[in-house]
Amino acid sequence: MSEKTLLIAKPWSWKSFFFQWEWLLFAVFVLINIINSFLSPYYLNVDTFFNAPMNFLDKAFIVLPMMLVIILGNIDISVASIVAFTSVMMAVIFNAGVPMPLAIAAALLIGTICGGINGLLMIKFKELPAMIVTLSTMTIYRGVAYVILEDRASGGFPGWFSFFAWGYVGPFPFILIVFIVAAICFGLLLHKTSFGRKVFGMGSNLLACKYSGVKTDRILLTVTLLTGFMSAITAIFLTSRMGSTRPNVAQGYELDVIAMVVLGGVSTSGGIGKIAGPLLAIFIIGFLNYGLGLKNISAQIILIILGALLVLSVLVINLRVNKKGIKSVKS
Repeated sequence: MSEKTLLIAKPWSWKSFFFQWEWLLFAVFVLINIINSFLSPYYLNVDTFFNAPMNFLDKAFIVLPMMLVIILGNIDISVASIVAFTSVMMAVIFNAGVPMPLAIAAALLIGTICGGINGLLMIKFKELPAMIVTLSTMTIYRGVAYVILEDRASGGFPGWFSFFAWGYVGPFPFILIVFIVAAICFGLLLHKTSFGRKVFGMGSNLLACKYSGVKTDRILLTVTLLTGFMSAITAIFLTSRMGSTRPNVAQGYELDVIAMVVLGGVSTSGGIGKIAGPLLAIFIIGFLNYGLGLKNISAQIILIILGALLVLSVLVINLRVNKKGIKSVKS
């Protein structure tokens, strides 16, 4: 006679703790910094670890909500277009005579609305995959940005606006402090709240969540609103870093962000992921680009390295997922 038992939890062990994907990412991060230190004598110093993140942390804000999106089993490829549209609208509003603080507030509102539109479309047209919905809005948002500015640049922001991207609070970059606060908030939201548990549940089994009384549409809309809001945050920091904006800003950001989330161990099938992984992936990719850039190494070589890391991450994650679940025993 045989029976099946559901493997609910395994006893804690040092082996399972240290063989987590996040430890491998940490080892990769250390290895990248060692290699970079050999490539450039100017790399390994305190200033590098404070200054380098100022060049890539703007897009990292989108990684946080994208992690929730992918845990849900969805994808959002409109985030870069929301960044561009929000940045253009902020510049236009400011140059129309609106004070900069109000223009920033308007940008946050516009980005949130764009995310909300994505969510409402996904809820209304459930038969359409999230990729198709966001592919459509990606074209619309950036297209509207081009209609507004065409190929022109817009800027003329007040001097204090550059503080967002280049300012310091003591020895720490302002953007790093804001990102740490945002990461803590998203970590608590994902791992310590009922909302986070529902996100994991929807990613694992959406139908079961619906029959259990979970308001799945509300969860989906909240995640898309957060994605739009954080895209607007990215737009503010990116525009501050550049000092001006154009409709073609942030091109390719959506692919970078998705790569960081997947490399961080979040399963594209949904239901699996930890915030520590994507956070490590942000700094792995960021410092890899920064270090290799110091030696003027070809962008194609960097893409090959990132592609290899992504393939490795997908293979390892799939192996981990296949080992979990229902275990058969004989009695």
